[in-house]
Amino acid sequence: MMIIFLGLFVGLVMGLTGAGGGIIGLPLLVFFLDMAMVDAAPIALSAVAAAATFAGILGLRKGIVRYKAAIIMAVAGSMLSPVGVLLAHKVDNQYLMFLLVIILVFIAYKTIRDSHSEINLEQDKLVPCSISTNSGRFIWTRKCSIAIVFSGAIAGFLSGLLGVGGGFIIVPILNRFSMLSKESVIATSLAVIALISISVLLSTAVHSYINWSLVMLFSAGAVVGVVLGKSLLEKISAKYLKYGFSLLLIIVALMVFLKDLSS
Repeated sequence: MMIIFLGLFVGLVMGLTGAGGGIIGLPLLVFFLDMAMVDAAPIALSAVAAAATFAGILGLRKGIVRYKAAIIMAVAGSMLSPVGVLLAHKVDNQYLMFLLVIILVFIAYKTIRDSHSEINLEQDKLVPCSISTNSGRFIWTRKCSIAIVFSGAIAGFLSGLLGVGGGFIIVPILNRFSMLSKESVIATSLAVIALISISVLLSTAVHSYINWSLVMLFSAGAVVGVVLGKSLLEKISAKYLKYGFSLLLIIVALMVFLKDLSS
């Protein structure tokens, strides 16, 4: 079925990037299944929650999830996610789709730009969230705390508003403000996404109907996809991942834009 294949693809992207699952899952459901964004959002987010939870547990078992940062982000996000959910039911579908297109294009641009930026991450003074050489955990400072709380809050709000996981915010911030490895950034991001997505789903279930049969099919595909993505992570260069992700975002943005024009 189409919805299982879409879920598989979304999970694959999540496993490879630690982000992008929700941001592409929602428009794919809107475009291919002709769903309104308000209806598609909880389905997309359910798949993101399932796949991210599974991947987050694997990361915890490997000891690469910075769980304190993940919990702080999730708490901040959970406080603003209900605001996003309420706003989503008051804003016209076309405006939500237009906002989604803008976000997709911006993320694509920033991903490409950052891939060309040469930031010397070995200089601790440029990295607010330094890592302890003894424990491998964050050395918490005021700047680090602000970055972590702010990213979680914005991710939660956009999760509620657009049904996205928020990894497209969390991953760049962890990359920019910390010296975590690629695997740790992705694992931590997925743990945050799982916690925020579950919070948003609870808020959404209170305010609207959720098609649980579609949720189960989409989520099953996403869990399989995230396993495939994580198995391929070490085999693909980070540079090619960024370029591929950016191209995918542009394609999806174009699909949403055409769908918005035709509606």
